[in-house]
Amino acid sequence: MAEPAPVLRMRGIGKEFPGVKALDGVDFRLLPGEVHALMGENGAGKSTLIKVLTGVYEIDAGTIELGGRQVAFASPLAAQHAGISTVYQEVNLCTNLSVAENIFIGREPRRFGRIQWGEMRRRADELLGRLEIDIDVSAALSSYSLAIQQMVAIARAVDIDAQVLILDEPTSSLDASEVAQLFRVMRQLKEQGIAILFVSHFLDQIYEIADRMTILRNGKLVGEHLTSELSQVELVGKMIGRELAELEQLEGRPPAREGAPLVEAVDLGRTGAIEPFTLTIHEGEVVGLAGLLGSGRTEAARLLFGADHAGSGSVKIGGEQVGLRTPRAAIRNKIAFCSENRRAEGLIPELTVRENIILALQAARGWTRPIPRRKQDELVDKYITALNIRPANPDQLIRNLSGGNQQKVMLARWLILEPRLLILDEPTRGIDVGAKAEIQRLVAELSDGGMAVLFISAELEEVLRLSHKVGVLRDRRLIAEIDNDEGLTTDALTETIASGAAT
Repeated sequence: MAEPAPVLRMRGIGKEFPGVKALDGVDFRLLPGEVHALMGENGAGKSTLIKVLTGVYEIDAGTIELGGRQVAFASPLAAQHAGISTVYQEVNLCTNLSVAENIFIGREPRRFGRIQWGEMRRRADELLGRLEIDIDVSAALSSYSLAIQQMVAIARAVDIDAQVLILDEPTSSLDASEVAQLFRVMRQLKEQGIAILFVSHFLDQIYEIADRMTILRNGKLVGEHLTSELSQVELVGKMIGRELAELEQLEGRPPAREGAPLVEAVDLGRTGAIEPFTLTIHEGEVVGLAGLLGSGRTEAARLLFGADHAGSGSVKIGGEQVGLRTPRAAIRNKIAFCSENRRAEGLIPELTVRENIILALQAARGWTRPIPRRKQDELVDKYITALNIRPANPDQLIRNLSGGNQQKVMLARWLILEPRLLILDEPTRGIDVGAKAEIQRLVAELSDGGMAVLFISAELEEVLRLSHKVGVLRDRRLIAEIDNDEGLTTDALTETIASGAAT
């Protein structure tokens, strides 16, 4: 059967930023009625290619054809009008407005200049019904889960007569059932002839939903392949340009540490956030927190860092009771925290890599004692090298780095303070397998060097790979604390989460 003509074709795409060649002669094509995965490590050029396509950036070289005609979009709105819609990882909708208002915002049905609210709700119901989504379209978008919000964003994108739908990391914050719902909608759109460009760092999801994939590395095209003809091992090898040995599971994690504890939280809790829990963390120990989204993992971490005030309980560090009512108090006690929301609670996009890295150290010293520039350079260069931050340019704006490298900058910021306890909340979410392996290896090395780590991840395999013991949360309660011996498996953890009792 003859292959259909591409709905989208990009040839020889080039894009440069100061000191960085983000795209170098990249070709890409997208067929109607297919799910096409765009693969590559963070910094490979995926986001840049999407932004060039959608008019965020102007291309320096190459051509773009849509429906056989050469195009050049001056803005994302121009791309949208041409039939290219994008749904980003962070849903860009107005959660204070209703579902129907979000779908038709800027395109509301009007008569004599007045919005026809009943007609808008009827059309919203009809549109979501075609996607087999049954919700109250008059309710505020904020009353629904992130998964439903993403479905609403997709419905809006499809209603703008999209030929091409770009889904950029849509599953990063979804649980398994929500991912299944999203994939059902994607298959339905595919059957309607819509071409879907799909970006995800979850390889199992790529192999479940994608028909074809294009692989980038360091801004260059590695190749285009049918998903069925390329194994996961081969894919990762092409993405990172090296063998998979370094991505194998860390072997023989030792059992939970004995001896004096470093941190003892006793009956620590906060009304409405997490029920009182007791948790002990030893020096050099990695304690994993496992549980479904909303189970209380982040809430526990924020209490230990003083980001939220505890309503009950106490904390001892090194045997001495301390008050952790503010992050400043936690930092004084050598506790560091990398938030899961690095954009809103971690990075300052208008600052450079250097300025973001030294931020916590400068805050600890006080603004009346500025860090000398020579000392800044010495520290920043050390951690750029140690963490393999790319590009290795301390004067680059942090917003221009990939997600994985932004995560490394956050780690560098806290490691400069030489913490005794490092709290990592979803440190590998939304980053590629190469960067993920580097961060996992770093956690193991820090632990072996005596640093305690509280490690939170939605990926149970990752929790087991790194942790000496695992705390399991469910419904905002710590229901079990299990040593990670040879008998602990992801199935056992899943059963514990599901049943509410240790197995």
